[in-house]
Amino acid sequence: MNIQNQCAVVTGAGSGIGQAVALELAQRGAKAVGLVDRSDRVLDVATDINNLMNAQVAEAWIGDTTDELFRRKTFDVMCAKYGPPRICVPAAGINRDQLGVKVDKQTGIAQTYPIEQFRLVFEVNLIAPVYWALELVARIAEERRRRGLSRWGPDEGVQGTVILIGSISSQGIPGQLAYSASKAALEGVAATLSKEVMFHGVRCAVIHPGFTDTPMVRALGEEYIQKNVLPYTQLKRLIQPTEIADAICFMISNSAVSGELWADAGWHPSA
Repeated sequence: MNIQNQCAVVTGAGSGIGQAVALELAQRGAKAVGLVDRSDRVLDVATDINNLMNAQVAEAWIGDTTDELFRRKTFDVMCAKYGPPRICVPAAGINRDQLGVKVDKQTGIAQTYPIEQFRLVFEVNLIAPVYWALELVARIAEERRRRGLSRWGPDEGVQGTVILIGSISSQGIPGQLAYSASKAALEGVAATLSKEVMFHGVRCAVIHPGFTDTPMVRALGEEYIQKNVLPYTQLKRLIQPTEIADAICFMISNSAVSGELWADAGWHPSA
């Protein structure tokens, strides 16, 4: 799939991997990139991209990715301006790390992971990305129907691509019960959607980044990173967001790439 002259939507674009992906898409010739984030920092990111490109490529959207009305409004406006987006990278995510069961040393009472936190992580990391992906597919399907088209044929070329953001945490990391489960679930989503949505000419795959130099990873603390992360990676450093963005664009532009891509710098979880 050619990224040039395509319209894209990237969530979590205010920082980290989402920001890097938005910039990479713009630099590779996307005609419009919708930058979605709940932080107003996304406004600065859009301005920086437009200044760098010397063109109005990036458009910022501030809102909650779990909000259905916000998602639909974003697509409504993007479709009206540019036609249906053809690329979606729902990169917004959160972590709420805590052991599944922890015994209070003073009282001896076991505390379990708060269920409201578990649900929140799944809402942001799993349900929201699925529905941003489905929104893209639905808009493409509707546009095809208006043109009298139904089942996609290979002579048409790929009509759209969704890249979901998994994580090496899907292999299991202590303290990340909800986060790991939400990211592992995206594997099943990608496997299923890749079979369903090709009817409309849309591809779906998932990338599993390793420990990347993002605010989420930096929040672990330098001591933790130096002790528990860097010694167990081949690169002996954090992955740069630009490296993940480059891998994502490779997955978008090379239509033969399907399934999962592990961009983990050689890190593997210990027993």
